Amino acid sequence: MRAVIQRVTRAEVRVVDPAGGEQVVGRIGTGLLVLVGVTHGDTAAQARTLAHKVYGLRILRGERSVAGTDGAAILAVSQFTLYGDARKGRRPTWAAAAPGGVAEPLVDAFVGALRDEGAHVETGVFGADMRVDLSNDGPTTLVLEV
Repeated sequence: MRAVIQRVTRAEVRVVDPAGGEQVVGRIGTGLLVLVGVTHGDTAAQARTLAHKVYGLRILRGERSVAGTDGAAILAVSQFTLYGDARKGRRPTWAAAAPGGVAEPLVDAFVGALRDEGAHVETGVFGADMRVDLSNDGPTTLVLEV
């Protein structure tokens, strides 16, 4: 599993409907926006490991974590394009991204593990056309892989 983690002062995700309208499905203030990608062979154990790492990651202001900051939250958004490969040519391949039937339960396991840790978690909608709006704080962005 791979995650891009951004420290934010606010973030929200909207789902775009076929008619072009948008609906907010997740919104947080201070905390972390986590884009989560799943590849072939990833496991629920890796999802739990990643969740534990994200929850305790001390990248909020004052070297604090979501675990140690009252009111901090996590917005988790599935992102199969994290496994895109554009080394050849100009058109990326998505072959390393797990198919939806494999990826969705693992993204759900990641979110569930964060909630089990005690995190307030908002989410996008798996497989939906989404718009993510954020204010990156710092900016601070990390890439984690387990």
